[in-house]
Amino acid sequence: MARRILIAATAIAAAVLFGWAVMSGLGRLLSTPATPAPESAPEAPPLAPPPGPPAAGPRIKARLFFASADGQRMVGVEREVPLAEGTVAQARALVEALLAGDAPAPLSSTIPAGTALRGIFVSSRNEVFIDLDATIRTKHPGGSMQELLTVYTLVNTIVVNLPSVGEVQILIDGQEADTLAGHVDLRRPLRKNEGLIVGPDPETQSPS
Repeated sequence: MARRILIAATAIAAAVLFGWAVMSGLGRLLSTPATPAPESAPEAPPLAPPPGPPAAGPRIKARLFFASADGQRMVGVEREVPLAEGTVAQARALVEALLAGDAPAPLSSTIPAGTALRGIFVSSRNEVFIDLDATIRTKHPGGSMQELLTVYTLVNTIVVNLPSVGEVQILIDGQEADTLAGHVDLRRPLRKNEGLIVGPDPETQSPS
């Protein structure tokens, strides 16, 4: 009888110890915060390749006119300009090249900086009309020779490079103008002025 009581007491003690161990372990498990699984970093979008240089379109060699070093004549300089289809588009490319003012030293541009091209028109008689904004007048330095050079660098550049064109008229803000700075009559189309042209300085020519 005493042996059975001892065995029963031992079993009860073992059960209590086992229960305590289970509850203690469960308590520690519940009290320990769960470590969240590391989130995977968002996948970086693929990098776009750097933009390449703009595709160069076809170009032609043209003669652009600039004022000579002494400011008394004009010199034709060979430059590459975009090849355009049709008289209007090609005339626009020539005038825009002049307005860029890229004159090689010691030559200088005759067009006031900031002058904008408003439009190009061609008549049924192949006369080219160049419509410039008022900057060409308001910022012009004045003087009869400077005015001659400004007008005829435009006229000569068009006529020399476009054989189908015989005359050029300059408009200002879409209107006919009497003069640019008081000396050259702009009320009619003008022909090429060869008397103002001097031979090109080889050092000003584009390299071949």
